[in-house]
Amino acid sequence: MWHPNLISNMNFPTPVSVLGFLAGCGGLALSILAIVVAYFVGKPMLANLLFKLVAAGATVYFGLLLAFSFASHDKVLSPGQEKYFCEIDCHLAYSVVSVKTDLAEDSRLYTVTLRTRFDETTASPSRPKDVPLTPNPRQIEVIDAQGHAYPVLSTNGVPLSAPLRPGESYLTEFQFRAPGRAKGLRLLLRSTGWPEHLLIGDEQSPLHGRTWFAL
Repeated sequence: MWHPNLISNMNFPTPVSVLGFLAGCGGLALSILAIVVAYFVGKPMLANLLFKLVAAGATVYFGLLLAFSFASHDKVLSPGQEKYFCEIDCHLAYSVVSVKTDLAEDSRLYTVTLRTRFDETTASPSRPKDVPLTPNPRQIEVIDAQGHAYPVLSTNGVPLSAPLRPGESYLTEFQFRAPGRAKGLRLLLRSTGWPEHLLIGDEQSPLHGRTWFAL
């Protein structure tokens, strides 16, 4: 499934990252409960020890989070190159198929066709081959070289939330308008869930490099 040469939104194995996050949340909840109980039964030394263990665990986790962020860097994919998103037991691959430009006075209207593909070669052997996958929520951002963002005006074709089976793919068109002087336009396709900001190796985590599509 995941491997280091895969161009994706992660630079750390997603299943390990998710399990680490869930284990950390569970351990934190149990530790807080244990600290409260220790204080309640009159054992402050035990409570202090548990607090120190929680602090040490949090330091290790956020240290790893920042370490993988610092080890990352921005990537810009050419048309046709695929960016992978892990869905735990399989991967979805996204690529820009075409970019059309229409001039309108001092601005340009861009029509970007994005392909979503269920890469069956990345599916877990235990995953049924006839069961459709509903992608996690995604968001599109278009930014120029100066950091100015341009919103998506309209979406046509199959929505990015549409389910698909292994080997299937579909196309989605996005339109946005940018000034004629805008240079270095890049498209960022990213996940929208809040846990991604706390997953080790995720491009949504603090200071992490991101994988863009050149337009």
